[in-house]
Amino acid sequence: MGSTFGTIFRVSTFGESHGVAIGGIIDGVPSNVPIDIEAIQLELDRRKPGQSEIVTQRKESDRVQILSGIFEGKTTGTAIGFLIPNTDQKSKDYDHIKDVFRPSHADYTYSKKYGNRDYRGGGRSSARETACRVVAGAIAKKILEREGISIVAYVDQVGSIKLTGPIDHNEINSNVVRCPNKKDAEQMIELIQEVRKKGDTIGGSIVCQINQVPAGLGEPVFDRLHADLGKAMLSINAVKGFEYGSGFSCVEMKGSEHNDIFNTDGSTQTNHSGGIQGGISNGMPINMRIAFKPVATIIQEQQSISTSNQQVTMEGKGRHDPCVVPRAVPIVESMAAITILDFFLRNKAR
Repeated sequence: MGSTFGTIFRVSTFGESHGVAIGGIIDGVPSNVPIDIEAIQLELDRRKPGQSEIVTQRKESDRVQILSGIFEGKTTGTAIGFLIPNTDQKSKDYDHIKDVFRPSHADYTYSKKYGNRDYRGGGRSSARETACRVVAGAIAKKILEREGISIVAYVDQVGSIKLTGPIDHNEINSNVVRCPNKKDAEQMIELIQEVRKKGDTIGGSIVCQINQVPAGLGEPVFDRLHADLGKAMLSINAVKGFEYGSGFSCVEMKGSEHNDIFNTDGSTQTNHSGGIQGGISNGMPINMRIAFKPVATIIQEQQSISTSNQQVTMEGKGRHDPCVVPRAVPIVESMAAITILDFFLRNKAR
């Protein structure tokens, strides 16, 4: 329960941060889709730890092992099973929190729900699990590409530093923070480095755009497209907010300003709806913005409580991200791809 996402294109994941491996099973994949394993690996490389000086220095190669469902470079139509070994665990880094609940982590809630917890790196609650989503997302992207649907995400804010310059998608993967403007990226990187030196962390946000989505995807009334996209994004570790289209800025607008006026071809002159109306895609680009909190583990003393409800003083140890958003970009893209593909296949099944 709780480890599966999707209706037709279904992704189930397993594993803990410091276990032997993490992995997953992907059901509902159409047959005869050419799959390049190295293309999947490239997506994992965008998410993996240790890729730059502004992310956790845990050294995981994140080499995916395909166990089933792909034969001679093509999907067979059966379940795709895969495994990603954990090779650089340092579980001793977490011995000091064996009997302590870290503030703003899932330690306390997991303990209350299950009566026990894997304290090594957060166990199942760790963002390590998201590598599995990237594998599924890479496959979903490949299938969507055949339908002309593309997805791009980028960092548009770190702390108080916002994206101000012109957007150049070619810049996204040319800098370690994945911001589409070089000047703004440099300022964001500088802020993350400054915060890290103080043993602290900082939040940020990611913009995601899905292009060429056909009109008609979405299942009212409870399975609205934007509702499932929201669920997908809010299921990602550290996400605290989700908006699409005009988002929260709509509260300051009048209906005469907010309404998207139609063109004769069915497109609209503006896109305040964010590509979705009545829970169904309208053919315009789907625009989303996702807010991430500061990473909860900080290398500073904090007050907390122990498993015996005693007041204690603790300090984070180990290798942690000072800001999660640079590595979260491929995760956002993956969850968007998984969601859109699932609705696309549901629409075909109708």
